[in-house]
Amino acid sequence: MPAFATFARARRSLGPRTAVVLGSGLGGATAAFAERASVDFRNVPGLVLPSVQGHGGRLAVGTWAGVPALLFLGRLHFYEGLPWSVITGTVRVAAKLGATRIVLTNAAGGIHPALAPGGLMAIREHIKLLQPNSWRELASSGGPSGPYSRRLLELMQAHEARAGCELLAGVYAALTGPSYETPAEIRALAACGADAVGMSTAIEAEEAARLGLEVAAISCITNKAAGLSAAPLDHAEVLANAQLSVGRMGELLGRLIATPLRE
Repeated sequence: MPAFATFARARRSLGPRTAVVLGSGLGGATAAFAERASVDFRNVPGLVLPSVQGHGGRLAVGTWAGVPALLFLGRLHFYEGLPWSVITGTVRVAAKLGATRIVLTNAAGGIHPALAPGGLMAIREHIKLLQPNSWRELASSGGPSGPYSRRLLELMQAHEARAGCELLAGVYAALTGPSYETPAEIRALAACGADAVGMSTAIEAEEAARLGLEVAAISCITNKAAGLSAAPLDHAEVLANAQLSVGRMGELLGRLIATPLRE
């Protein structure tokens, strides 16, 4: 495939060690990224094209403010009818292409009172409700967990503090979708310690950690979760509100990409 061959040559030349996965509507966060080459997901072994609006399905290599990086423009979801082995394909591709650090981003609904549309949350732990009987398993599991790098979490908070912003380090609840949660489910998630809710990231983060990658994750808050505002939820709102924070998200991603790799 000529496109993949061009991409592969650029990747070998640049040698990126950090990969970024962009969630719904977050393509505008890439102003500092200078693309050298790209390829559609369908031309990358182990990946397929996303079917969700706001996920372009393209893998790019280039430099972010001069630092080599891999960029996944879009991701795959369980609710697209895909197995977990395909959903985590982006992570395995990143590792095979030499990445030792991955930054996962997503669009999420805010549960914590401080999280309004346009805000950001660094993920410190997650709750998984992705299988049958998940609520029962959660009750016996001891609560949230996750493989997120404390080093990168503290770096993100320090960066935001220097910019005069407070970055909440919170718990992300991962559900399967595609429907949004009910107000009763949101109340239950809040009682379990969740600060934001979405339909991705947790399994990818765990797969990345299993492969030895250092993991960071950021939620872009695109709406208040169900029952916490008067407006009904829809995907168009998610895509529109994602634009409120793409500048801040881009600066934070640039800081992470420029950070020296874990020894």
